[in-house]
Amino acid sequence: MLVVSRKVGERIFIGDKIAITVVKIGSGGVRIGIDAPTEMAVIREELAEKLRQEEQDRLLKVESCSLETAQSPSVSGDRS
Repeated sequence: MLVVSRKVGERIFIGDKIAITVVKIGSGGVRIGIDAPTEMAVIREELAEKLRQEEQDRLLKVESCSLETAQSPSVSGDRS
């Protein structure tokens, strides 16, 4: 992890396409601006974790439904 000190208005570049700008420094935290290509997702960690958890829950539900379907006895349609 790279740790740097920056003042308001100063930037950090990540590669050629991402720039992080310190917008405001307050007692409770730092406000930053991020310039990145639109095709690159930029989200907060807590939102990323929530999305991961929702995806896991969805996959477990689909897997559970698949198992239930596979385990249920098939009904023969004998109509004599």
